[in-house]
Amino acid sequence: MVREIHVQSILNKQKKRDSWFLVEYSVNPYEGCAFNCIYCYIKGSKYGENIGTGLGVKANAPHILEKQLRPKAKKGEYGFIAMSSASDPYQPIEEELCVTRKLLRVILTQRFPVSILTRSPLVLRDLDLLKDIDAAAVLPEALKKRPGRGVMIATSISTLDEKLAKLVEPGAPSPAARLDTIRKCKEAGFFAGINFMPVLPFISDTEEQMEGMVKAAKDCGADYIFVAGMTLFGSGPGDSRTLYFNFLRRNYPELIPKYDTLFRGTDYPAPEYQGRLNGIVENLCRKHGVRLGISESFNPRSF
Repeated sequence: MVREIHVQSILNKQKKRDSWFLVEYSVNPYEGCAFNCIYCYIKGSKYGENIGTGLGVKANAPHILEKQLRPKAKKGEYGFIAMSSASDPYQPIEEELCVTRKLLRVILTQRFPVSILTRSPLVLRDLDLLKDIDAAAVLPEALKKRPGRGVMIATSISTLDEKLAKLVEPGAPSPAARLDTIRKCKEAGFFAGINFMPVLPFISDTEEQMEGMVKAAKDCGADYIFVAGMTLFGSGPGDSRTLYFNFLRRNYPELIPKYDTLFRGTDYPAPEYQGRLNGIVENLCRKHGVRLGISESFNPRSF
């Protein structure tokens, strides 16, 4: 059963434009996520503190978003809106409720650019609206060259192994389905990329596996990729650190000492680990002619 939520605010403004994803605002039509990825950073982080149990839909979100965007449009405060930052905007229930689609209509009316991050092929339903947004959006001056588009579409993948994906992302569409979604978005003329994040330390992060990811991005025509390690938050029974370590105990118990060393009791892996990923991926992207990051000034070492 889906909880119905009535909100007073739906638009979140960041302190500054995100240096990786170029977004300045975020909108989350839903609370919680049916895809149930065990490593989800929302679980146990500060971003999940006020989220109720189960899946919730912000029923009045389109009306509230129009009230919040209209004055910003009048002032020319345009910037990319991330859909979504704390849950997937294309939950299975979206096919019935169409809240994300209604929000896109508001965004189109106010001429804001939008960045879609989803694991669901359901985004293909809304390519008609997204095409209109792509043409009508007002871009900040700094983004007129790159991406130079009013819509960015991306998907996230942590492994290309279908069986492994079912263990860590039990409710999500398969990696193959996500790659096919990006391929179809590119065929429809959109600017689209792939976030290989989080890669799973010592499980899906070998050079061979990452080369497979880079090749997969090239094969589906992706405009760019990102690659990053995981963060693990919290110690409660439903928090990502607990869920992920339970997964390791069941499937990779021999890796637990390595994870203990890698995370050193913190939420993040050692900086040397991300540095290793960066070095491998930069070389692979040059080798296969795939762009790393969206903007001209992107620096993976700023992670």
